[in-house]
Amino acid sequence: MKSQDVRKQFLDFFKSNGHLIVPSAPIVLKDDPTLMFNNSGMAQFKEYFLGNGTPKSKRIADTQKCLRVSGKHNDLEDVGFDTYHHTMFEMLGNWSFGDYFKKEAINWAWTLLTEVYKIPKENLYVSVFEGSKEDNVPFDQEAWDIWKTLIDEDRIILGNKKDNFWEMGDQGPCGPCSEIHVDLRSEEEKALVSGKSLVNNDHPQVVEIWNNVFMEFNRKADGSLEKLPAQHVDTGMGFERLCMALQGKTSNYDTDVFTPLIEKVEQITGLKYTSDEVKNISEEQNKTNIAIRVVVDHVRAVAFAIADGQLPSNTGAGYVIRRILRRAIRYGFTFLGTKEPFINKLVEVLANQMGEFFPEIKSQQQLVTNVIREEEASFLRTLDQGLQLLDNVIAQTKGLEVSGAKAFELYDTFGFPKDLTALILKEKGMSFNEAEFDASMQEQKNRSRAASEVSTEDWSVLIPGNVETFVGYDQVENEVKITRIRKVDSKKDGILYQIVLDNTPFYPEGGGQVGDKGTLVSANETIEIIDTKKENNLILHFAKQLPENIEAGFVAKVNTDLRGATSKNHSATHLMHLALRNLLGTHVEQKGSLVNPNYLRFDFSHFSKVSEEELRQVEASVNAQIEAQLQLVEHRNIPIKEALDKGAMALFGEKYGDNVRMIEFGDSKELCGGIHVKNTAEIWHFKIISEGAVAAGIRRIEAITGDAVKDFYKNQENTLSEIKETLKNPQDILKSVASLQDDNAKLKKQIEQLLKEKVNALKSELEKDFQEVNGVNFLAKQVDLSMASTKELASALGSSKPDSFVFLASVEDGLPNIHCYIAKELVASKSLNANAVIKELGKYIEGNGGGQPFFASGKGKNAAGIAEALAHAVDFVK
Repeated sequence: MKSQDVRKQFLDFFKSNGHLIVPSAPIVLKDDPTLMFNNSGMAQFKEYFLGNGTPKSKRIADTQKCLRVSGKHNDLEDVGFDTYHHTMFEMLGNWSFGDYFKKEAINWAWTLLTEVYKIPKENLYVSVFEGSKEDNVPFDQEAWDIWKTLIDEDRIILGNKKDNFWEMGDQGPCGPCSEIHVDLRSEEEKALVSGKSLVNNDHPQVVEIWNNVFMEFNRKADGSLEKLPAQHVDTGMGFERLCMALQGKTSNYDTDVFTPLIEKVEQITGLKYTSDEVKNISEEQNKTNIAIRVVVDHVRAVAFAIADGQLPSNTGAGYVIRRILRRAIRYGFTFLGTKEPFINKLVEVLANQMGEFFPEIKSQQQLVTNVIREEEASFLRTLDQGLQLLDNVIAQTKGLEVSGAKAFELYDTFGFPKDLTALILKEKGMSFNEAEFDASMQEQKNRSRAASEVSTEDWSVLIPGNVETFVGYDQVENEVKITRIRKVDSKKDGILYQIVLDNTPFYPEGGGQVGDKGTLVSANETIEIIDTKKENNLILHFAKQLPENIEAGFVAKVNTDLRGATSKNHSATHLMHLALRNLLGTHVEQKGSLVNPNYLRFDFSHFSKVSEEELRQVEASVNAQIEAQLQLVEHRNIPIKEALDKGAMALFGEKYGDNVRMIEFGDSKELCGGIHVKNTAEIWHFKIISEGAVAAGIRRIEAITGDAVKDFYKNQENTLSEIKETLKNPQDILKSVASLQDDNAKLKKQIEQLLKEKVNALKSELEKDFQEVNGVNFLAKQVDLSMASTKELASALGSSKPDSFVFLASVEDGLPNIHCYIAKELVASKSLNANAVIKELGKYIEGNGGGQPFFASGKGKNAAGIAEALAHAVDFVK
């Protein structure tokens, strides 16, 4: 059965049983501060489990793109070494929100597996929760009794809290679960060892394929459990593992989910992947297999993350994506012999394979390919640099063991992989101190953990059952009551309080726009709101202190100065987006944005630099729309199909409901939940202040509006006045600057001529100082020249005599530099190497450098070490 059919049959089955089929949420979570990525099927439904929202249907089914590479659910280091863990995977799920419970969930799971998919019953085992005295949760008798009617009791296993009690995190919805495991071993293996003894013991062919979670508790901050208002079902079935079972394979990588990607890697590298069914493979082939598995797994995770709007970067979710991709690149580099970018070539295969069900990978194919190609090229350059740095470390190491701290510095600062360091050292008969490396790694983790540590208390609910309302599109001030509060303590921000109101004018951070600030005012006090965010469908108002009387009535007041400036920048972003598409083409799509009171930042897809003339045209277009005084047309609750039919732009990677908000300014039409001006005239003026590259095929524009533009032009005017004053107030300032440039060019030529004469004079003088040492014309001197001139002099002196070895040093701007010329005949006959000379003598000036065997240069920090470097230069020719 093909994987596409496996997915379709699952969704069709649950649709026939009254479930609404919904699309996968984006793999990257933009508006959930508690998660970077969707790491489970239930992540997009958290608000329903918590009772903070109402689902479209009480029964839902879907297949969700998931990523597990950080936090509690972290499979990254297992990927490639076994055949069933993945970074990105699909989770097939069916959900009940206060509707059916254990009986229906278990019976449907059994029917689908054994009657629709026709998995032999004798290959299946199930587990139920044995209970927990610690949590005062009893043995799950109900699940056991249901399973007894479907399967022999000797195939039902009792599971402990680790295996059979599912929790979203340290706090939140949780409950006992019942897993279904499949035994894929041969009949001979089954006869020797019972599959029952291998369940949950990491056997690669006895694996969990489905987990039925019965959500009925909420884990509180103190670790205790409380009953949820309603009982829910949250199930998850691993699509890749299911395909393995249904296609008669013993490895996920032998299924058609991965084989097209593997075949492409084989074609590119000329290497072969051996199926998991092949036994007794060589150690070399095993390394090849692992590397290919790493590559084909990781390209899926990276490609879908980029398609959903997350570019690789050095922070947050972007860093995780970069780390996954770099892991794939280094496995290819080390074990597949790929020294040029190649992973980007797999994107086309992936798009053809999965584009029908996940159209974003098809529509974003070119962008994903470009970004991955650029990341590959960049990291391969880093690996080259790391190889040179490792050479330096080896040269400075006495003995055969490199410092673990040095190996960690290569990893941490330059991204040079630990296992690659170990491999290169092993080839040279060396190693590094792993205990020191691990200690350095642990120190860094401890620092990072301490910096991001957050302690969140339980909600204190003042008004139970309240559904909060956002009124900020129409009001900036209104009367409110506090419905719930909780305390949050973090190393980064200290103690803060999160306040939820019955209705609020404060806009929560989202869609690129920052959250509102303002105050809560009662008869007796004023509480400052320093930020507003949204979490699990609750609008959280952050304050450094709580009101003395939390049950009092308050007036919520938004800081209208900050909001006004932000709304100008947000509306200008829409106008600029339209201008860019009209000027550059409809391939321009938003890939990220930041809208705050000070400026706007807009990332968009485009294949080349936007020229100065094009930027001027974009500015002119936006300002024309401002001057046209376009009125805001807001469609607050319009069906998404109707909005798209009207020409509204939807953004990839955003999660939209059935009804959306659409913002119109003339021809600009976008789906948007942010705050906007009522008329474009309020923006006053628009000015682009920078344009540059963010990644391959992604450009970034930063711009300002309103008062910020006034300040910009005022600063420009002040700068111009200072320039005029410096130039003694000429009548024609441009003419005066042009004259200065001419004078400067003439002076540069004169200086160059004088330097040339000085170099020639020094050359004639120093030629007399050559000494013959062991058949070599040797010279080592310090000269009073710039670095460039010293380099030129070393080359000239070396060329003036046969069999020459020249070592020169000088100091420029307080920093030492050294240069070594070795005649090519000496390089060949005496195995001398200028590169090695610079690296060795560079130690004395606390520097390094490099070059070719016949000429190399270096820079350092310690000018006092020049004398010692000159003194030791002769050691190379003795």
